[in-house]
Amino acid sequence: MTQVVALSGGIGSGKTTVREILDELGAVTICADAIVHALQVPGTGLLEEIAEAFGSEVIGESGSLDRPALARVVFRDPEARGRLGAIMHPPVIAEMMRRAEEGVEAGAALVVLDIPLYFEGQKTGSGSAAARQYDASILVWVPRETQILRTVSRDGCESAEAERRIAAQMPIDEKRAYATHIIDNSGDREATRRQVKRVFEQLAHPV
Repeated sequence: MTQVVALSGGIGSGKTTVREILDELGAVTICADAIVHALQVPGTGLLEEIAEAFGSEVIGESGSLDRPALARVVFRDPEARGRLGAIMHPPVIAEMMRRAEEGVEAGAALVVLDIPLYFEGQKTGSGSAAARQYDASILVWVPRETQILRTVSRDGCESAEAERRIAAQMPIDEKRAYATHIIDNSGDREATRRQVKRVFEQLAHPV
């Protein structure tokens, strides 16, 4: 029987790396962020809703969403994050659940849903965490200092901005208590791969 698992972490923890390794091992992975991007392309009703909610300054000259501009708004304002969530969560969750069921029906070895705020939702009983029952959850963990360094490097932002974004989420150490499995992604890729492979074998081939 196919197990359906939630994968999450924190900003800069390296969920993408873990998801890529799970892909290589044979899991069907579903990325919430990729679905978000697909639903926010120009000409969609969702992009119009976002522009109406946050103003034309979050739309670039090409008509596409200016993601850095939107991030500057929502990471500074909890109310703005709530408004964005109310717009995006229902269609994103629906599409993720549809793809998960496809994976189960196809008899995949493992179906993994990459959900950025899974543990926040698990704590409050909302969002993707409440959309279905998961067989397990995987936390991609790194120290907070590593989160800051990786976010600065990836996004080209100041450390103060990185810290602000990280502070907008549940502390990554607090998430450990909610996770079934923890991947320490603070080392090199091979060290991470060994951990991911071990967890994959446990979940895809339970005794």
